[in-house]
Amino acid sequence: MQFSQSKGKTLAVTDRELHAAIRILRREVPKWETPVVTLMAETYASPFRVLISCILSLRTQDATTAKASHRLFAVADTPQAMVKLSAKKLEKLIYPVGFYKTKARQIREICRRIIAQCSGRVPDEIDELLKFKGVGRKTANLVVTLGYNKPGICVDTHVHRISNRWGYINTATPEKTEIALRAKLPKRYWIEYNNLLVNFGQHLCRPISPLCSVCPVQKYCPQLGVGVRR
Repeated sequence: MQFSQSKGKTLAVTDRELHAAIRILRREVPKWETPVVTLMAETYASPFRVLISCILSLRTQDATTAKASHRLFAVADTPQAMVKLSAKKLEKLIYPVGFYKTKARQIREICRRIIAQCSGRVPDEIDELLKFKGVGRKTANLVVTLGYNKPGICVDTHVHRISNRWGYINTATPEKTEIALRAKLPKRYWIEYNNLLVNFGQHLCRPISPLCSVCPVQKYCPQLGVGVRR
């Protein structure tokens, strides 16, 4: 397979190659461990639980997030139940997630606003979710896509890195990556794109020394920016 190339420019994956790579990843990803937020969405099927799990997952290992989410939801799994918990109780339930005291305050405030301003329902629009303190674009997109099955593009470090490593886009930040993907990526891939690339990035296409020798989509990848590889 040849990559698209024009004189003086770097190689880049073509649209056709991207389609082929996504088909392969759809087949390979189920063999790997599911990212925690996706697992929470599949387990609970609740936009509220997706939102809270996303907040807990920030700067926290997946295994820790999963345990904390299960402990918390066993006690309180709605905004109404959550606000009844004391700050100390909430902190104890989610410990040892990263910044657990700050996250406990954010969760309590988000729940109060959901009840007071949203009739107890988690918003299904990104702009509305971004009004909550502690909710960034990554979390907002995950709630929309995983919680409501609506089109959105969640960009984390894996999506940003791999999309640029493929040469499909050329951006400097995750925020710019989301804008570029919204303009270029076919909408039918938006919901699944994050899950596929996060799995792929965690297991093979790592930031440092990616496992290119066993990569199932290696023939479609120009490996832009890759130094040491295995």
